[in-house]
Amino acid sequence: MAGSKDFVNRRIHSLLGVIPIGLFLVQHLVVNHFATRDADAFNAAAHFMENLPFRIFLETFVIYLPILFHAVYGLYITFQAKNNVSRYGYFRNMMFLVQRVTGVITLIFIAWHVWETRVQAALGAEVNFSMMADILSSPFMIAFYLIGVLSAVFHFANGLWSFFVSWGLTVSPRSQKISTYVTMGVFVALAIVSVRTIFAFI
Repeated sequence: MAGSKDFVNRRIHSLLGVIPIGLFLVQHLVVNHFATRDADAFNAAAHFMENLPFRIFLETFVIYLPILFHAVYGLYITFQAKNNVSRYGYFRNMMFLVQRVTGVITLIFIAWHVWETRVQAALGAEVNFSMMADILSSPFMIAFYLIGVLSAVFHFANGLWSFFVSWGLTVSPRSQKISTYVTMGVFVALAIVSVRTIFAFI
């Protein structure tokens, strides 16, 4: 019974990492990328997102609660983790380890980012280009955001590989190898978008 419950929880954890959390990550990166145009373009995109109907409902049930479950259960998986050398080999086990490390880093980064943006907005601050420029005005915060965002992007992209396997979409070794190239391509593409966005605020 416990094994069945754990299987279901892992499936839910995997699914939430892609839908809705992964989709939200991509959408968030696309909106932020407007900063590479100019401050006005970013502010217009940010204000559009802030004025979406039912925003509080969407943030709560599409973002915060799924992230909370994914994070809490992800920490449980991290501390219960065992390598599968005989099944996946050295490279996949390295990715298994990096997935857990980037998950912890991403959780810390998200908590800090929410504090700096959403919580401050609730206290009366305006989330705009100037806010992000102020946050990224020190070399330490630039490094922190680069590490945090790249960890989040890697965790999502590599998590796609696990999602495809756990949901039976890539069963054969060949399909899993192709999936590795595809998901790492997703990582590189989103990493470029992320780095360009961060430096647009500097």
